[in-house]
Amino acid sequence: MTRYSGVVSRGIRMPLIKEGTDIVPVIAHTLVQAAQTEGFSFKERAVVGVTESLVARSQGNFVTLGDISASVANLFPQGDVVIFSPILSRNRFLPMLKGIVGGIKGKVHMVLTLPSDEVGNPLCDDPYGYQEGIFTEDSPYFQFVHPITKSNYSQLYKALDPQRIDISYVWGIDNFIKAWAGKGGQVLVCTVHNRGVYAKKLQQAGFTAYTLADICAEPMRPGAGFNADFGLLGSNYSNEDRVKLFPRDCQAFVQRLQQQLLEQTGVKPEVMIYGDGAYKDPATGIWELADPIVCPAATDGLGGMPHETKLKSLIDSGKDVAKEVQANAGGQALGTTPRHLTDLLGSLCDLTSGSGDKGTPVIYITGYFDNYYTK
Repeated sequence: MTRYSGVVSRGIRMPLIKEGTDIVPVIAHTLVQAAQTEGFSFKERAVVGVTESLVARSQGNFVTLGDISASVANLFPQGDVVIFSPILSRNRFLPMLKGIVGGIKGKVHMVLTLPSDEVGNPLCDDPYGYQEGIFTEDSPYFQFVHPITKSNYSQLYKALDPQRIDISYVWGIDNFIKAWAGKGGQVLVCTVHNRGVYAKKLQQAGFTAYTLADICAEPMRPGAGFNADFGLLGSNYSNEDRVKLFPRDCQAFVQRLQQQLLEQTGVKPEVMIYGDGAYKDPATGIWELADPIVCPAATDGLGGMPHETKLKSLIDSGKDVAKEVQANAGGQALGTTPRHLTDLLGSLCDLTSGSGDKGTPVIYITGYFDNYYTK
């Protein structure tokens, strides 16, 4: 029979999962029921993706604003603190900012980086209008309204504690260090992906510098959540008093789910946990990746990069296409963008599940490792 489908990505509707639920048997049972009801089969080298938020919620990996304040107070026991280059987000940064400010004893100097935050949210009308120096609340930047969300993030952040928080703006960290020369002091680096480089630059310039990964890296009280690797990175709004952290113990989870699916279906899928897919919106320039990584854990078969042949180039070359494809011993063909499997699959999972009310936090993918001649 002729095969017409290649890669198929299915969003699996799950029961509503609450804190403390052991989701491994729930996921396995739901996948088996979905296959029986909707007529799809389990295949070798299929991929099961589970969103990080489902794993973290089931683990109860939450921290309160009080936990965040206590952790910040341990890092900065006294004095003023610079909060450097946070992302502009009402659900990602604003909730944790409340806890951070609560743990700082002195003034809070929030420095926003121009022309946009790390993930592409704009802070000015002219992305090429570079200027040296520090710009304060009397500059036009303080009045800037985000063109998509219609929020003024400068004023939103300042409103948390107007008497203690001041807002300023700078074009790049090197310009900040130069403009702040001689002041020294304490800095909390709030970038996600550049945090290590920024913290090192600041420490070399004489600052005491920590990152969001240092906050709640250990439990602040019995039963509190934590993440030893990422701290507050990857956290998200839960309710007015707490945030959900990125999940922990992820490798043990994917291996356990893989084993349970093997026992129930007779085939061994690959399993991964996914966060934000690495998607950059072409219209707004906003990059989706606000999590520290796309995939915190995956089973062994998802390591490395794809082994693919550039099919369209083979067709144009006049070579024996079938022979060349079947003889491919791996590696990256000319014109094939080098990406890790987990980043590609995580992006596919994230786009399939969406971030709203679809209720599909588990993704089942087949055909991803096939080529044109796979039966």
